[in-house]
Amino acid sequence: MRAYPPETEQMMCKYYNTLNEKDRRRYAGIEAMKLGHGGILYISKVLGCDRGIVSNAIKELEQLPEDAGYDPRVRAEGGGRKPIEHTYPQISQAFLDVLKHHTAGDPQDEKLIWTNLTLEQIVIKLEQDHNIKVSHTVIKKLLKKHNFKRRKAQKKDSQIGRRARRAI
Repeated sequence: MRAYPPETEQMMCKYYNTLNEKDRRRYAGIEAMKLGHGGILYISKVLGCDRGIVSNAIKELEQLPEDAGYDPRVRAEGGGRKPIEHTYPQISQAFLDVLKHHTAGDPQDEKLIWTNLTLEQIVIKLEQDHNIKVSHTVIKKLLKKHNFKRRKAQKKDSQIGRRARRAI
């Protein structure tokens, strides 16, 4: 096996770092195959990847079908955490049940509703009453989904005026 010149190795590393996970693996495999015996170890050192990855890439390349089309996905579909509605299909009803006696709104605007419970209190009540364990983030999403608004204290003009007069 003949090693590449240092300039070529640098260009290979620059290119390798621009690729996604699957393309990196395949590029390393092709380069190792071109070099033959000792290529896997050499390429893993040049590109800074594990030699097991390069070996697996060669196997993957050998198993590719002749008419393999372009697939923009890097990872298989269906990965990641499922939405909370899949884990707890009844969560919306349970959430509304918890807020039933703790909801207020603007009599002039029916769409403007809020709750006097904190996120932590809602989490605790969902767990106690319905045996549903969720995080604050899920509660925030449920509040948004059901159009609950956050109430904010408003400053009074008289206080702003006094502060402005003191500054002068």
